[in-house]
Amino acid sequence: MANMSHNTAPRAADIQGGSGVEQGNSNTSALVIVTLLFFMWGLITSLNDVLIPHLKAIYTLSYVQAMLVQFCFFGAYFIVSLPAGALIRRIGYQKGAVAGLLIAACGCALFYPAASSGYGVFLFAFFVLASGITVLQVAANPYVTVLGPARTASSRLTLTQAFNSLGTTIGPAVGGLLILSAVGVAADAATVRGPYLGLAAALALLAVLFWAAKLPQITDSESVSASAEGQGASAWSHRHLVLGAIGIFLYVGAEVSIGSFLVNFLGESHIAGLSHGDAAHYVSVYWGGAMVGRFIGFAVMRTVSPGKTLAFNSLAAIALVLAAVFGKGSVAMWAILAVGLCNSIMFPTIFSMALNGLGKHTGQGSGILCMAIVGGALVPFAQGAMADAMGVQTSFLLPAACYGFILYFGVKYASMYGAK
Repeated sequence: MANMSHNTAPRAADIQGGSGVEQGNSNTSALVIVTLLFFMWGLITSLNDVLIPHLKAIYTLSYVQAMLVQFCFFGAYFIVSLPAGALIRRIGYQKGAVAGLLIAACGCALFYPAASSGYGVFLFAFFVLASGITVLQVAANPYVTVLGPARTASSRLTLTQAFNSLGTTIGPAVGGLLILSAVGVAADAATVRGPYLGLAAALALLAVLFWAAKLPQITDSESVSASAEGQGASAWSHRHLVLGAIGIFLYVGAEVSIGSFLVNFLGESHIAGLSHGDAAHYVSVYWGGAMVGRFIGFAVMRTVSPGKTLAFNSLAAIALVLAAVFGKGSVAMWAILAVGLCNSIMFPTIFSMALNGLGKHTGQGSGILCMAIVGGALVPFAQGAMADAMGVQTSFLLPAACYGFILYFGVKYASMYGAK
């Protein structure tokens, strides 16, 4: 997921460096480096879906208690976004990315003592890790938006999101192999130490490489001229931004919640009866659908309006979730996994539609959307309460309701603007 939380949006003109072919090559190199960061935080985020059932089994947690993982992880977006924006304005985007990588590395390293200290330390480690990722995203996202023409910013965001999805696809498979393969009599928290120490080392190495890289410098512009549509008192005065923020909240919440419950859902005897280790491979199918869908969406939205595409995907997601709730066996299993394909274009599409026409308030609006990612903390928590009360399968009615609002948003603004 990509977001911004700074108060002013940088423009392409605010990139400092060479010009002509040299600048173009520099921009391409920068985009490749930033895309690598998208991949890494996708991989790290999806590992939560593997760790939740693992920690639930080890510490005999209820579903609500297990969802504290996502509560602490995505709660960091809400708490850290604004301080991260202030940090980036003070030290710059490149140094900010380095700081985010190092904080995330510290979070991964904390998993080592957490393995022998209890669930509470794990939750703290998740918060520190997510705080680093939040700083990283606030620093990296502006590069995606300014490294090229403004009219293709949405398609670049969708493309980098596809590589984020590549990370989320690989993550559960790797986690299932290294962590969940030990589930059983000998299962204990120590199985997380090796994988997360490896991640800490990889993040630290990336920090060094990012520090040494020669990237174009981008600066915030305090004098972005407002468009005619963007002259309101604040971003909050734009109804489509407010509805878009609700859409981001519910989308991230639904996507994360479904992923969080997949392993337990596929373990139900009347669904697939899979072990945690085997089910983890299918979590990769869920996230892999989002990756494939983003490449497809990158092409489709050149001819079909984003709003119509969003409405279609939302309607399909609702139908698939309901099939999973009221079905059984392979039908229910593949229906819930296919929701990943529908999720594909939702974040970048809602994001770009919500910011459309904000003019000078674009930066403030993007900060609001960033904070709305806290839906990834609250919706899984609510579904956990439903799962404890009514069962895992019935609890998926909550994500279906989330997609209902996104359908409304897509239909309402279906003709906002054409493909750009």
